Amino acid sequence: MKYLNIINSPLELRNLKQEELAAVAEELRAFIIDIVAAKEGHLGASLGVVELTIALHYVFNTPDDKLIWDVGHQAYGHKILTGRKEVFTTNRQLGGISGFPKMKESSYDAFGTGHSSTSISAILGMALAAKLKGEQYQHIAVIGDASIASGMAFEGLNHAGVTNTNLLIVLNDNTIGIDPSVGALKKYLTNVKKGTAKDENIFECLNFNYSGPIDGHDLETLITELNRLKAVDGPKLLHIITTKGKGLKKAEENQVVYHAPGKFNKQTGDLLPKSEDDLPPKYQDVFGHSLVELAAANPKITGITPAMPTGSSLKFMMEKFPDRAFDVGIAEQHAVTMAAGMASAGMIPFCNIYSTFLQRAYDQVIHDVALQELPVVFCLDRAGLVGEDGATHHGVFDLAFLRCIPNLIIFAPMNEIELRNIMFTVQLGMLQPIAIRYPRGRGTTLSWRKPFEKIAIGSSEEIYKGTEIAILSIGHIGNMVADIVKDHKEMNKLGHYNMRFVKPLDQERLHQIFKSYKHVITIEDGCKIGGYGSAILEFANNFGYKTSITILGVDDQFVEHASVRELHKIAGIDTETLKKHINNILYA
Repeated sequence: MKYLNIINSPLELRNLKQEELAAVAEELRAFIIDIVAAKEGHLGASLGVVELTIALHYVFNTPDDKLIWDVGHQAYGHKILTGRKEVFTTNRQLGGISGFPKMKESSYDAFGTGHSSTSISAILGMALAAKLKGEQYQHIAVIGDASIASGMAFEGLNHAGVTNTNLLIVLNDNTIGIDPSVGALKKYLTNVKKGTAKDENIFECLNFNYSGPIDGHDLETLITELNRLKAVDGPKLLHIITTKGKGLKKAEENQVVYHAPGKFNKQTGDLLPKSEDDLPPKYQDVFGHSLVELAAANPKITGITPAMPTGSSLKFMMEKFPDRAFDVGIAEQHAVTMAAGMASAGMIPFCNIYSTFLQRAYDQVIHDVALQELPVVFCLDRAGLVGEDGATHHGVFDLAFLRCIPNLIIFAPMNEIELRNIMFTVQLGMLQPIAIRYPRGRGTTLSWRKPFEKIAIGSSEEIYKGTEIAILSIGHIGNMVADIVKDHKEMNKLGHYNMRFVKPLDQERLHQIFKSYKHVITIEDGCKIGGYGSAILEFANNFGYKTSITILGVDDQFVEHASVRELHKIAGIDTETLKKHINNILYA
């Protein structure tokens, strides 16, 4: 690496001649491919903005000039050029650097990102602050065509257009987010690229000085245009065209898979084989296939996802019943209220949203769904600690922020069969909404395609009956508990209960437990404050039980990135920690 070896910050980059930058791009692209092939991570997005990354740091005086990468999937090149090249092999690993921009990690990360469509609002806030303080810094946000279609991005654009701030929005148009972009704005941008758009430009109507579209892989053109825009006052938008996965043929050809491909051959791009034979299915696939089964028999069922048809496996229904399954783009608020509208019209909407992204639609869950007792079925994928994506993506708050909402049922299946059965149950007819939360990754059951059975709302299940300690589990983590109890030498003293429903509680079962056991342990893959354990404490207090209660869950802190196994150990919801609590009680 002739150039990357001497670039420890953008200062060294700016000392190069412009004609040397193409070689820097080649080295940077190869470096990203080399590391991600072996260590995994997000690939296609960063490959697509290599030239843009170089041009921005070459033209602008970062970190004094502020640069925000929307979402942050595409920031690997940025990290490598801003002093993190030597530690990039630790990306997304325990104790290593984050896979997303993070303010505490580097002064070059002007704002932390991980969820989409926040960059315009954040950069506008910075630009307004600079104006109030009399500072003359540049403010740049890079946002993709999928993210700019989100409501929050439009809100930011609408305000920015009347502020006369020193602001540049770079629209990175590659027609894809994680899945292909959708919606009317996509069609408009396609027409802009073809030169067939109507006379009025939507961004000019929002009072932005619009330029483009230009080739986002042409360094000379990029640098020339960015230098010109530095001298232009007021809000500006530069429209660039890029190819996600640029420079790796397989990543260009299959952009969905190569968004985060896992390990692959860095020379050919071929994915390395995974030994998935005889493994239980992923929860998302059980959801997707079961929904197709149910929709085939029930024409009232619809499916909705905000831009995650592949990640949620709603793609199966979109293929089978395209008129009844909807990808609404990065628009969680819209997805929830659209589901409410469908429910009010007698349909049965299954609204599939990652747990961490439902946070973006909290008001809609309360105001549009629960308040009106509309039977929307929320399927919350990626609930709990999700691993290497880190703090922005852990779905650990859902039990707490949903449990306080009236009229809402909350269910967490212990396995794939329970997921299927609760999906079957709710489509038979509900008078209120329900949230079904399940984790990222695989379940436990190879033969999961069992005939559907109805689950009684608010019911729990006794797995093992004991005499001294009752362990109350919620969701998939109950499988770990069952293994511990089964193998413990004093198994007869341990009771295990798969509680399933966070709301309503199985009060009849709980009264039996508190009258029969000396100690109760609750365990959940979610935050302790306000979660399932809190619900059990409230129950015990309300009925005057003095039983000793231990709550295991995620402490009052944001959990960083590592493997799920490592994170469970850190959070104290792993096998060894639970065994220790059991033994401390038994042998005190």
